[in-house]
Amino acid sequence: MTVIATDDCPAQGWSEVFARVQALAAERGVRLCAVVVLVPYAQLMAQAGRQWQRLYSQGFSPRFETTRNWAGRFAAPAPHASEYTGERARDAITARALLERAGLAEHREMLAQLVLEMAGQLASAVAAVAPDQRPQWGEAARALLPAGGEGAALRFEAAAARIALEWVLASRHAGDVLFTPLARQAARLLVVLEGLQPDPLARALLAHWGNDGWSASLHLPVADAPRIALHTVDDGEAEAQRAAACVLTHLAAGRAPVALAATDRALTRRISALLHAAGVSVQDESGWTLSTTRAAARLMALLRACAWDAPADEVLDWLKHCPGADASALRALERWLRRQGTRQWSAGAAELAARSAHLPLEAALAAQCEHWRSQLQAARPLAAWLAALRQLLQDCGAWDALQADAAGERVLAELRLPPGLGDDLHAVDGAGRRLNLAEFTRWAGEVLESARYRPEYPEGAPVVVLPLAQLLARPFAALVVPGCDEKRLQAAPEPPGPWTAAQREGLGLPTREALAQAQRAAWQYALGLPHVELVWRTGDGRSEPLLASPLVQALRLLDVAGQGQDACVPRAVTAAPVARPRADGRALPLARLSASAYADLRHCPYRFFALRQLGLQEDGELDGQVDKRDFGTWLHRLLQHFHEGLGTAASAAERVALMDEAAARATHELRLEGGDFLPWTSGWPLLRDGYLSWLSGYEAGEGGAFTHAELHARQPLDSGVELIGTLDRVDVIQPAGQPPVHLIIDYKSENAMRTRERIGAGGEDIQLAFYAALMPPGHTLRAAYLNVGERGETRLYEQDGLQQLHQQLLRSIEQDMARIAEGAPLQALGEGAVCDWCAARGLCRKDFWNE
Repeated sequence: MTVIATDDCPAQGWSEVFARVQALAAERGVRLCAVVVLVPYAQLMAQAGRQWQRLYSQGFSPRFETTRNWAGRFAAPAPHASEYTGERARDAITARALLERAGLAEHREMLAQLVLEMAGQLASAVAAVAPDQRPQWGEAARALLPAGGEGAALRFEAAAARIALEWVLASRHAGDVLFTPLARQAARLLVVLEGLQPDPLARALLAHWGNDGWSASLHLPVADAPRIALHTVDDGEAEAQRAAACVLTHLAAGRAPVALAATDRALTRRISALLHAAGVSVQDESGWTLSTTRAAARLMALLRACAWDAPADEVLDWLKHCPGADASALRALERWLRRQGTRQWSAGAAELAARSAHLPLEAALAAQCEHWRSQLQAARPLAAWLAALRQLLQDCGAWDALQADAAGERVLAELRLPPGLGDDLHAVDGAGRRLNLAEFTRWAGEVLESARYRPEYPEGAPVVVLPLAQLLARPFAALVVPGCDEKRLQAAPEPPGPWTAAQREGLGLPTREALAQAQRAAWQYALGLPHVELVWRTGDGRSEPLLASPLVQALRLLDVAGQGQDACVPRAVTAAPVARPRADGRALPLARLSASAYADLRHCPYRFFALRQLGLQEDGELDGQVDKRDFGTWLHRLLQHFHEGLGTAASAAERVALMDEAAARATHELRLEGGDFLPWTSGWPLLRDGYLSWLSGYEAGEGGAFTHAELHARQPLDSGVELIGTLDRVDVIQPAGQPPVHLIIDYKSENAMRTRERIGAGGEDIQLAFYAALMPPGHTLRAAYLNVGERGETRLYEQDGLQQLHQQLLRSIEQDMARIAEGAPLQALGEGAVCDWCAARGLCRKDFWNE
């Protein structure tokens, strides 16, 4: 479906304003080419020009400008080293230099963002004051700010406010040129069209022009009978679908262009995606933050990957988007890292360098990556950082990819990376300070976060995304406003910044009352369009409900809006359930069987087929988050070191020292020295003392003596299958006058209740019986779980009836392996909690069974 926009249709209301402009120009003897008409926002410049040509196709026309666009037509001098410019690339450096000079170097990073935000808010107020009046304005502004003494609770905030104020007062602003005689000569007559939101600079210029200035409002008529429809949905996805359906309904009825109000960025992006999927072009005039583009994400991934302590996941994330990384080598490298469980990239790269003869493909890519990373390691000034980053992007092949992308070009330009584009940063105050990689990464992130990206759209798009205030004087046939809930559409928006009401009033910053008035004006104008659809959700996916915006509730009280119809077209989907899978595993016999593999067979035969016979395994995580599994591995390793080194150490002090040494050694070997492991080791004294207390009682009561730790055992069966496994620990107990007994111990760091359930499960828990089957025949065996509690409780839970369970397990293994060899189907069971975390669930398609 193709809809032709009707944006060129003449809008009523312009003729009255234009007639008055012509009359004023004639009265003062001013040619129309010397008349400047200031419109409230940029998109209205072309609209006003078209309307003038519609009404007066012959002769000259006024110049339609915004204050920003008009100021840009005059040659502006180069900014001084310390001036506030509104460009985050410069201002982020200068703000930190100002904080250093103010004696706040230690709090530089904490306060820099606050100073920049305050300076941005104050700059608009200062720019609206004529340059010759700013000294007097500045004195009054200083009196409004708190002293902020050393003992003041908000001294940092007060210091940031004073720095921001002095910074913008000492700076020149882009609009200053409009107060000069040059601008006055260019505009013999100034006309300011009032918008739905106040423009302090336009009003200041109007006062500066005096009798040669005139303020006008566009009195556009309201639709005779506007149709306002209310739509209530359950959640965010339903809200996006309902809004998109409303847009499509209007387009299908020939009502175009349709305005889509930008009340919530994430919601608007979702609606735009739905419209694009329906083949409708969308022109997004508000754009989105540059940092959210794919190009910016890739560049920031590069910077994070170059940190000396970068996690392996972050380096892999960068390499997957790096054109210079060989794809096959990258897959092999990722497999190796995940098998090793290496969290820190530097540790993995060092190990690969030592094993390059056995892993040449992986080692070569790791070495190349280390060469790239080394280019961004040393501290240097900003200009040197930009040159180094540019060189690295070119070396790894990312530069051409960024230049070929519109968003990538904008990323390069905002960061001043193209040659010559960053020359203006050399003279910026603070640019000579040496930055480390973390500081440079923070600077780059701030620059990309403050920039906007507006992609090019085809001419005459039938749907336009814009703020409510920019509906003024544009001929939209319909309006869809999603996000009309109490959070996204407030009657009185919260003013930005930490300023008090008195400070806002005195400094000329937007007050809550002014913002509320502007919101109501935009709302009332929006409701005057011919067709208005208001959509909101009743919940945000959490427990708290959402109410409609107070503006919408007022419409309900006035009874001027009706209930909207759901325009989403239901679609019947024919159910297509699948049969429960049954696999034949005869062609994939297992030569070796572990306890966990056999447990898979008992839990679900199809799981055994998928994970063990087919060898389908999930990749290990490298997220750097230390969890309970890492704690268990650490506990096993330290107890191994402790018992292997115990020897004849008998005194309590010797054992404590030896156990502390074993813990430190295990921590180092497993690379768990970081702060992430601190919560798990905070209770180490309790765990250590509890274990040593149990060990003393165990040695005195049982007479057990340690023999093996992490014992790798294997035992062949008559069927040809070999049982394999690793036993945590084997002790020997020598009863008086009796043969020695081998005690198999398996460490557990779980809840004690879970351990008691294991030994009470009989034949359901096979781990201890399987380990007993790994021991050589002829031994007298016992087996137990040793629960090492983090709170100091260590207890041995012995399995009763081990010999019987052992024999039952061997018979079961022989029978099960024989049945698989005979072709018995390995059917998915789909029962129990094992399905909740099964890696093969997507393969067996349990959620789509016909049962």
